[in-house]
Amino acid sequence: MFSSVAHLARANPFNAPHLQLVHDGLAGPSSSPAGPPGPPRRSRSLAAAAVEEEYSCDYGSGRFFILCGIGGIISCGTTHTALVPLDLVKCRMQVDPQKYKGIFNGFSVTLKEDGVRGLAKGWAPTFIGYSMQGLCKFGFYEVFKVLYSNMLGEENTYLWRTSLYLAASASAEFFADIALAPMEAAKVRIQTQPGYANTLRDAAPKMYKEEGLNAFYKGVAPLWMRQIPYTMMKFACFERTVEALYKFVVPKPRSECTKGEQLVVTFVAGYIAGVFCAIVSHPADSVVSVLNKEKGSTATQVLQRLGFKGVWKGLFARIIMIGTLTALQWFIYDSVKVYFRLPRPPPPEMPESLKKKLGLTE
Repeated sequence: MFSSVAHLARANPFNAPHLQLVHDGLAGPSSSPAGPPGPPRRSRSLAAAAVEEEYSCDYGSGRFFILCGIGGIISCGTTHTALVPLDLVKCRMQVDPQKYKGIFNGFSVTLKEDGVRGLAKGWAPTFIGYSMQGLCKFGFYEVFKVLYSNMLGEENTYLWRTSLYLAASASAEFFADIALAPMEAAKVRIQTQPGYANTLRDAAPKMYKEEGLNAFYKGVAPLWMRQIPYTMMKFACFERTVEALYKFVVPKPRSECTKGEQLVVTFVAGYIAGVFCAIVSHPADSVVSVLNKEKGSTATQVLQRLGFKGVWKGLFARIIMIGTLTALQWFIYDSVKVYFRLPRPPPPEMPESLKKKLGLTE
């Protein structure tokens, strides 16, 4: 049992470059036992694409980024809208825990007070807001990943790929939250303030009349607190989990897997990433929900009032929601790439130039 735990610890996807090379058996000539050399492995860089496929565009081209943004719109807009009932109950548990005591109790109270239609409150700002967020999140992630990779160079891109994923996703989410903030504010008002407004058409003018533009953007800083760590975990954990699944779990190379099999790996990696995303971002999510409901409050005041225990209210519902959401988003996004015949680079391998520096090739 302990040997398997040690193996998992060594397989930690967030290893530093040197430790990762040692784990991969690539730290130097002495890291592998002597013996007849096996068949040479073809090296691929982070931006490499399988040569046997014919793609509709080049990796990193303008068309590639635009279609990735469309994939983000489809994956985020549809999934968040589908989960509006669960999101509504989760928000109400956060802002009024005395009334909504749990996820099942929350559904029961909501159905009793608002009926089945009440569970769909806030669907319009959810669809619009998260579609815009998805456009920026996935589209800009691909842009920043290529930009930072070019700045680092091929060898450092491989060595520091986890840091690359973290930096690219954080940069993308910064802009994505600016696009999301107005609709998120309207959604929370509709869902958590009975009688305030039932539709986006009613809520938006009312919010502007009461507080001006501040009503739509006062939650952007807490959104960054919630969404940037969430997105960093979502992308970095997903990328390294996919890499680990193909290396330790999937019994054949990715190049030999069908597209359906590859999409299954995408879904599993997405769900694993989603669970960690939910835990990392939940305290800030609680603050955002309360802040957008109340007038005149600041994030610091809300955080102090909720306390440590209060910010974790609704975590179970959020884990279910975000785990499912993240898995579906990655599955849909990857499916859109397949449909548009976009380059889908395989898990990165060590560049030949780095192997030569380490004396791993003749």
